[in-house]
Amino acid sequence: MSVFHEPVLVEEVLSFLPRPEGAVYVDGTVGGGGHALRILEESSPDARLIGIDRDDEALGETEKRLRTFRGRVVLIRGDFADMETVLRDLGIGKVDGILLDLGVSSHQLEHAGRGFGFSQRGPLDMRMDRREEQTAFDLVHGLSEEDLRDLLYRYGEEGEARGIARAIMARRRESAIESTSDLAAIVSGAVSPRRRHGKRHPATKTFQALRIAVNRELDSLRKALDGGSRLLNRGGRFLVISYHSLEDRMVKESFRLLENPCVCPPGLPRCACGRQKQGVVLTKKPLMPREEEVRRNPRARSARLRVMERI
Repeated sequence: MSVFHEPVLVEEVLSFLPRPEGAVYVDGTVGGGGHALRILEESSPDARLIGIDRDDEALGETEKRLRTFRGRVVLIRGDFADMETVLRDLGIGKVDGILLDLGVSSHQLEHAGRGFGFSQRGPLDMRMDRREEQTAFDLVHGLSEEDLRDLLYRYGEEGEARGIARAIMARRRESAIESTSDLAAIVSGAVSPRRRHGKRHPATKTFQALRIAVNRELDSLRKALDGGSRLLNRGGRFLVISYHSLEDRMVKESFRLLENPCVCPPGLPRCACGRQKQGVVLTKKPLMPREEEVRRNPRARSARLRVMERI
């Protein structure tokens, strides 16, 4: 079987997941089932896993990969932001572990028809859930120059957003930008010469920004972080693997607030706000892939794992 997606930080994930008898886990980004397979292999025989993903192709691959665990797995097409609703509909109150791997799968990047990558010519799509209407093409052609610039700066942390937005607008006045390779070429021509010859493709941040906007990824992450801890049993753990600073900062801040929710002014002899600690952060600094993993899977190099335990 060809590799749909190679999961990252697998051993680190397994080392943090609790393994009580009858455990219930949520893999909110089940992808091709790589993490899910190892979780089921290493957990008790009566453990169950709820796998959620927006991508129907990913769920199809997961179903094949987990066929030997069929009685212990439920796969749901949806957004991990809606974990609480999913679990309620399944009659599940609390779980022992939640995993979110926020990266784009290898399949999505390499399948030109999905429009996530720029190594091959493909449509400007980028939808994780192809039932959604808005595509990257719609954003590239529908936003004003100011809004496009703000999107690239906010979601891509693109320092040359102004010049890129201007170049996109200039091309739009001539003809439509139909493909990923067309957009990548426009961005490459708009950035500084230093960027054009760097190790990282100059369009990386632009594609990141559009993908985040198309899929409303930060909104989903914010909702999941806000409600995820309430779904955990005591001793249950929330694990998040992020790949860029926007996500990582959100995870870090959310976990910090669960550990230290007090909002009292500094200097008070004791807490007066009454906010109760809900968790403890187990990773004061994010865990990163080891050198051998990065050599084997270069896409793992930017992965960062943070873990919080419910108390």
